[in-house]
Amino acid sequence: GGIAHDFNNLLTAIIGYSDLLLSRHDAGDPSFSDIHQIKQNANRAANLVRQLLAFSRQQTLQPAVISITDMLAELHNLLRRLLGQHIELTMTHGRNLGQVKADQGQLENVIINLAVNARDALAGNKGRLSIRTANISAEQAQSLDHSWMPSGDCVMIEVADDGPGIPKAVIGKIFEPFFTTKEVGKGTGLGLSTAYGIIKQQGGNIHVQSEVGEGATFRIYLPVYAEEEVQAENGEVQLEAGADLTGNGVILLVEDEDPVRAFASRALSGKGYTVLEADGPDQALEIVETRADEIDLVISDVVMPGMDGARLMKIIQQKSPGIRAIFISGYAENAFRDSDELVEDYLFLPKPFTLKQLAARVKEAFADR
Repeated sequence: GGIAHDFNNLLTAIIGYSDLLLSRHDAGDPSFSDIHQIKQNANRAANLVRQLLAFSRQQTLQPAVISITDMLAELHNLLRRLLGQHIELTMTHGRNLGQVKADQGQLENVIINLAVNARDALAGNKGRLSIRTANISAEQAQSLDHSWMPSGDCVMIEVADDGPGIPKAVIGKIFEPFFTTKEVGKGTGLGLSTAYGIIKQQGGNIHVQSEVGEGATFRIYLPVYAEEEVQAENGEVQLEAGADLTGNGVILLVEDEDPVRAFASRALSGKGYTVLEADGPDQALEIVETRADEIDLVISDVVMPGMDGARLMKIIQQKSPGIRAIFISGYAENAFRDSDELVEDYLFLPKPFTLKQLAARVKEAFADR
């Protein structure tokens, strides 16, 4: 999680400065495509960081309408490395797969967990792991005659290996917390129980089928997100993408990472805001001491030397109760949400973020005043 936080700061600067450069070039300019490539690769790196955060369970939870096909394609390289050279990985994507509403990071964590379990079960021997997806209609789900199946149309994700299989004596216990068949020190027994909890939270279910000597097959069933709901969400995204993100007001920007602060300041100044920069809590409090009446909004990093953003914001609001906060962080929101110092009225923006995401969150903060 700590490494991912550092990478998120670097990626915020790379993505941010790419956005600033793209705004100065037309789409037909040869430099435009070069800069766009830089940004695309930075976004790929951001996806990898998200997967690292999923491992450490420090990811910001963000349920969204997602494509399972796209998610698995992004995950392929990481799974390939985790499995090693002795295990053959195959993916078979169902045609016209329905979309689901889920937290992508959590769902990736489930797939990773199942893949790692299969690798460990093969214990260094050659083997195969196959991941298959398919649409399951409501009628097909009914014909399976499983009481635990989600009602309505589903998307199925099947993860199957050709390992030693699971004995009947333990197959009914594998989703129980702290149950593990691994050697002492090799497993906590929390992996599959966590996977089960994640899938249940998304409104789905997970089922295992296995025979000793014939491998294990895990099937995840997630309800399809209704087409009209997908269109409604897509419509909202398009509206936000085309919205006027300019504004006016005075923003105190508190960020100890110089490249991130410089990018954010330029981005917001370009949208019409007046930005007061502070490289840490001490300088921020000095500015508040003399200019508190001018400040409309504070954007603050969470983890900073000497004082965290939550404590800083509490002190600022004691001086000026009307000032609202946006917290930015490479860590997850739940890493500081339980802090006793946390103010009630705040917005959160996880790093890395784009110029548009920053401007949109600021616009939201001013609209809610």
